[in-house]
Parts: sequence; C-alpha cells; structure tokens
Amino acid sequence: MKIYSWNMFFRNRERERAFAFIAQSDFDIFCLQEVPEDFLVRLKTLPFSVAAAPETDRLFKKERATHYGVILSRYPLRAWGVIPLPHQESDLSLRARMFGQFMFAVRLWAKSLGNRHALYADVDTPSGTIRVFDLHLPLLTPALRAKEFDYALSHADPGHPMLVCGDFNILEAPHITPLNWLLGGRLGDAVFHRRERARIEERFASHALQNVLRGTVTHPLARSQLDHILASRTLRVLHASVISDRVGSDHHPIYAELS
Repeated sequence: MKIYSWNMFFRNRERERAFAFIAQSDFDIFCLQEVPEDFLVRLKTLPFSVAAAPETDRLFKKERATHYGVILSRYPLRAWGVIPLPHQESDLSLRARMFGQFMFAVRLWAKSLGNRHALYADVDTPSGTIRVFDLHLPLLTPALRAKEFDYALSHADPGHPMLVCGDFNILEAPHITPLNWLLGGRLGDAVFHRRERARIEERFASHALQNVLRGTVTHPLARSQLDHILASRTLRVLHASVISDRVGSDHHPIYAELS
C-alpha cells in the first residue's frame, strides 16, 4: 500500500500544481489537511473514494472559510465517520489569547473559529479492512495535543489494523518550542524541547503504532516532524520518505509504502 499525507496549506497559491500533484500521484490512500472548500469540490471529480469532514472554520484578514480534512482512496470505503473536537481557543489563557490576536493582526496567522473535527474511514483493501485516521492536532500546547490524540484514537477498531495520518504540530526544536509557552503551556514545555516528542512516541507505542518517519523534518521553519504517518505494527514498512517539493505549502508531503 502506498500512503501519502500532506497539509496543503489553506492559503496555497499553487493550487493548480497541487491538484496535479495529487491527481497524478501513485497512491492507494492520500490524507490531506487544510483543504479549502472549492478545492474539495475539485477533488471529488477524481476517480477515488472520498471522505471529508470540516477541520475548522478560519478567519483570515476579513474572510471566513471552512477548511477540510480529506481521505482519498483507490479502494472502496466500507464506512467513514466524523469525530467532533472542542474549540480549545475559547479556554486559553490571557497570554495565549493576546499572542494569537497579535499574530492575527499582523496577518501571520488565521483565527480558528471552531467547527473542528477529525476524520476516519474504513478502507476495503485487497488484504482486508484498514481504519485510516486523518488528524490535525492544534498548534496550542503539548497537553491539548496529547488529549486530542487520545480522544481520536478512542475511535479505533481493535479488529482492524490502523493508519493514522496528519499534521500533529509536535514542536521539537529549541527555536520553536517557546510557542508552547506563548500559547498557554508551561515553561517546561518551552525549555525541554525534546520532551513532547518523547511523550508522544510513548503514546504511539501504547497504541501499537510505529512512526514510519521518526527523526525527519517535515516543516522547514519549525525544523520538526509535524507531519506523520503512523502504522499498526502488523504492517511492515518497505519505504518512507519526505518529498522535497512542497508544492506551494509550508509543509512537505510525506510518503510511505507498507505491506
């Protein structure tokens, strides 16, 4: 099985090239995050099975839009489901709210408005059914990311192997982990820059999942592995790589071949 995952970036200015990249890729399953609504309409014209859910509503400048998590599959979908997630920003500390307002005012960030969901689909492959999750964990604090990951994985089906794809926003470089404190975390979340990675890998192991790209960098600015393909240990990793061409996004697409 050939698996792709990519945060295509909702403000991607190379959408024609992005569409061609997806349409022409040799994949069995392709998970996408931050998909604009008009781009989702185009994806549905491709000859694949499609599952989609609102990832979040965002306000950027003066424009409000809904962006989606999407799973594309060359195989039929037996079923798929949407996992409602809380709007975490409403409970942030004053420090985090002020920082977010500043980044929004200088037009570096969009404002999340809620309508948040994760997505899963049961894919009928020739070797059996696999449950595929598409997640976009919040760029807030390690504790909130861990909580959302555990909640999403509570929807796992123990009868089937599992793939978990998406942008997990795990920060693990000393120049970027201060964001953890600015966005409401503890001082230790900024200072101990490898701690979140160590703890999230323990969570992966507790779900019998392997991080097929552990130790790679998928986001140049963060110099961290934000993007993940996790596979049940019953699946063998033949190859995994980070694709160098970002195709208009701030994230690299990632790829894995499994058997």
